[in-house]
Amino acid sequence: MDEATDQTRPNVWLREFQAILQGAVGGFLFGIPSLYTVEVWSIGEATTPRWLLLVLTVTLVGVGLLTQVEGFRQTLSLHPLEAFLETIEAVAIGTVCATLALVLLCRITLDTPLSEALGKVVFETVPFSLGVALARSTLQGNRGRDRRTTAPISRRLSSFSRVNLRDALVDFDAALIGAVLIAFSIAPTEEVPLLASSLPPLWLLLILAASLGLSYAIVFASGFADRAERRQRGLLFSPITETLVAYLVALLASVVMLVLFQQLNPSDPWSEWLSDVLVLGLPASIGGAAGRILI
Repeated sequence: MDEATDQTRPNVWLREFQAILQGAVGGFLFGIPSLYTVEVWSIGEATTPRWLLLVLTVTLVGVGLLTQVEGFRQTLSLHPLEAFLETIEAVAIGTVCATLALVLLCRITLDTPLSEALGKVVFETVPFSLGVALARSTLQGNRGRDRRTTAPISRRLSSFSRVNLRDALVDFDAALIGAVLIAFSIAPTEEVPLLASSLPPLWLLLILAASLGLSYAIVFASGFADRAERRQRGLLFSPITETLVAYLVALLASVVMLVLFQQLNPSDPWSEWLSDVLVLGLPASIGGAAGRILI
């Protein structure tokens, strides 16, 4: 009995980790647009603690209602206590994700007053927490449908078949569509150059690493998509290369959107191009990853 328990315990922890990761993925997907909104930052800075408590209470109620019908876990007996605990956990995940995102974009630093930081976190927690609660229903994908078949591994290594090429093109399209859907409403705003100009040059490397890490986690670690199936039909058939290529697609889409909205001009220095594209590349890469798991 003890040996069997020891064998199943890793699976339990893995499912719990994936459930939390899936919630975090939904949180970032829903929370990114408001994260790039200066009005939310300003309101958070000026709001009183009592009002912040009201906002947090409304968030708990809204997430609790969503938990009754959805929730970010695959299975859960919706007893009142279990639903309440999942609601608390969803808001906690949303709060952590919102805080990390604000720190990543330097909206919260060591010099930020506690009241100002708390206000920003509480208001950003609202969409992040709702995204956590809606993660499973939004990003589960259609696993029951028939998938296209790919060539056996031995054939894949020797040649790039038509089916492989079609699969790769489908992933390219999905990454592009997802990137545009998420980042299109952000590209024309002043928040992108505002954020880009406030970030230290080396901090852009952290933005790049976070974009790649989130993209990889969404597609290959969250459990939303079948990892083995993704390995067979993914871009160039490697999780790392697929993540890199999809990120390049997101960056290219970011460049096109910024140019079309006249946020970047040929006369602008290359450093401004680089910082603006990397800042917009964060939501674009998240959208691209979401698009790929829904295909």
